[in-house]
Amino acid sequence: MSETMNLHPGPEAVTLHCTLWAGRIMSAIVVIALVADGTIQLFAPAQIASMLRETGFAMDLTRIVGPIILACAALYAIPATAVLGAILVTGFLGGAICAHVRIGEVGSPAEIMSLLLGVMTWGGLYARDPRIRAILPLIR
Repeated sequence: MSETMNLHPGPEAVTLHCTLWAGRIMSAIVVIALVADGTIQLFAPAQIASMLRETGFAMDLTRIVGPIILACAALYAIPATAVLGAILVTGFLGGAICAHVRIGEVGSPAEIMSLLLGVMTWGGLYARDPRIRAILPLIR
């Protein structure tokens, strides 16, 4: 058997494969969460009415915010526009965190969830896109 025909990948290839799948899973969780939020905003705003009142947002904004969330999720899910999507998702989640800080809900479950989704947005993109790893070399 020839030495060039190696059927077992090296540890670097296995690590890269696992990293890629971890990134895809993190990104999928972010997209699912955003699609769920955007769908609720559009089709079931009454379910989130109390939360909207607490944060000071009007109910009619759900018709605007829902499509924005869904557009951000779509841009993030498409590999060619994932970086733009990640920037927009991060901005949206930062606004959500700011709204909770403004009303004194520092450390609330909604705020922590927004923070975790933001970290997962960039963590997932970092793990699945070598261009991002080249720009932000966290490990040498």
